[in-house]
Amino acid sequence: MLIMKFGGTSVGSAERLQGVFALLKDAQDKKQSIVVVLSAMSGMTNSLIEGAQKAVKRDLKGALQIAAAIGDNHVQAIESLFVKSDTSMQLLREIQNHMQELEVLYKGVSYLGELTKRSMDAVSGMGELMSSKIMAAYCQSHGLNAKWMDARQFVVTDDHFGKANPLWDKLTPKTRETLLPILEKGTIVITQGFIGATEEGASTTLGRGGSDFSASIFGVALEADEIQIWTDVDGMMTADPRVVKDAVVLPEVSFQEASELAYFGAKVLHPMTIAPAVEKNIPVRILNTMAPDRQGTIIKESTKPKGIVSAIASKKGIVAFFITTPRMLMTHGFLVRIFEIFEKHETSIDLIATSEVSISITVDRLDTISAIAADLAHYGQVKVVRDVAIVTVVGEQFRDQSGIAGQIFDAMRKTNILMISGGASDINMSFVVSDDQADNAVQQLHQAFFAKTAAVK
Repeated sequence: MLIMKFGGTSVGSAERLQGVFALLKDAQDKKQSIVVVLSAMSGMTNSLIEGAQKAVKRDLKGALQIAAAIGDNHVQAIESLFVKSDTSMQLLREIQNHMQELEVLYKGVSYLGELTKRSMDAVSGMGELMSSKIMAAYCQSHGLNAKWMDARQFVVTDDHFGKANPLWDKLTPKTRETLLPILEKGTIVITQGFIGATEEGASTTLGRGGSDFSASIFGVALEADEIQIWTDVDGMMTADPRVVKDAVVLPEVSFQEASELAYFGAKVLHPMTIAPAVEKNIPVRILNTMAPDRQGTIIKESTKPKGIVSAIASKKGIVAFFITTPRMLMTHGFLVRIFEIFEKHETSIDLIATSEVSISITVDRLDTISAIAADLAHYGQVKVVRDVAIVTVVGEQFRDQSGIAGQIFDAMRKTNILMISGGASDINMSFVVSDDQADNAVQQLHQAFFAKTAAVK
């Protein structure tokens, strides 16, 4: 069983969709059971959300113009992929139906002047439905045994709209009973990432970037042999190649390393992807749709030693809270009360550092900052610093490596460090710096630990 997930850039045009078809044909020729998980076409989810935001501001004309542009984009893809036929005409009607539904949603949001998370989920998940229908129809019209399936029929979630959680006890049996009979006939299942539905049938989404998570969900539910994430890069790298030109691909990465890198800024993989795969020990392979012959990166339970440091990542746009109060001194239960504030506002914490009278915390959710700061002010002096970044060094057995901290600090000697978090993980040391210093910090660290690797390359 193989799960193949294709991101937005992989399905972003008629040409890219043809490339995906070639990969699916090759996989089916090898007699593999395949579930294909598709994202929306590149840029479509952002456009759908932009339209909703215009609608809630009573700019209905602007929202409908965006809807028309979204429809035109999909129509152009269909006209490029298909000759005029019953198949193409049926596909065009289905796209038109989605556009009419989108217009109704935009009008409702505009008339009410309210955009709920439930409404946003209904809007933002449409891109995946359209891209997957086009892909399925193209496969079928070119002789590939494939069937389109609506993920909302079997990806059962809670009603936490905007970032729904899988209800595994309902999802797993429903996915198996729905998809396994199809797969057993040698038919490729083509479905959507990112979306699901509550038990009552209300559309939900798994959060931005959730198509990777969907692939992992299907992998676990169907007990897949491998999950493949097809994207527009060659794999996980020693650093972001846009920041470090000498960054190189990592042939293999452990589950733990990949989880740290994904969470702290490596954009190749959604942070939530790894968790279900780790639980079932399912390998995750990252591959380049535009260069399918390249090796890529395989993520698995254990890997061969790579050296002290495996990779460096950065995550910008973070906010740091610095709370100082003498009330912390020799007091038990204080941290619990602080953490309860973040729980109250449904805001997860990235990093934390403490001393006897102060605590430093970073978060990446921006819409709850003011409310959190107001609640924290009851406990002490609060300083909120915006536009900071987390720089993370990921490696192996840091606690057993004498001098590793010295090497890291020496590499960052020209960078002003606002906060340090180390020791919580045996493979991670993280720092908070200003956004404008993050790239330099990554470059300095990469030069310190990977100069020889880059020279070999």
